[in-house]
Amino acid sequence: MKTILSFIAVCFITLTVSAQEFKFDSELIDYGKIAQGSEGKRAFVFTNVGDAPLIIKDIKSTCGCTVPTKPEKPIMPGEKGQIEVSYDTKRIGGFSKAITIYSNAKEERKMLKIKGYISKDAAPEKKKALVGSGS
Repeated sequence: MKTILSFIAVCFITLTVSAQEFKFDSELIDYGKIAQGSEGKRAFVFTNVGDAPLIIKDIKSTCGCTVPTKPEKPIMPGEKGQIEVSYDTKRIGGFSKAITIYSNAKEERKMLKIKGYISKDAAPEKKKALVGSGS
């Protein structure tokens, strides 16, 4: 009987030690004040700091105005991954939305947030030039 209990204890310890885990660069994306109709795509960047592949099973958002996209492949230990989020910027006013990630990590459910304010009269975002003007 002691042998069986010892075996179960060792298996439990092994499972808790060798698990996969997220480490996000940030758990909040603040869009700030942006113009109506501007680009609504952002990304949460994370690293698998565990020692087993990290599999994101599903991602849910609090409303249809926020569309998250999960990585299709497992994120291997030490690798970076990203979860893209697209917010509908046609809606004027403040917003604060939650995205829930379901995975095989130690913490099976992880909540991330986005927030910001969409204004009709805010200056639209300018795209940065990748190459100098040459003058």
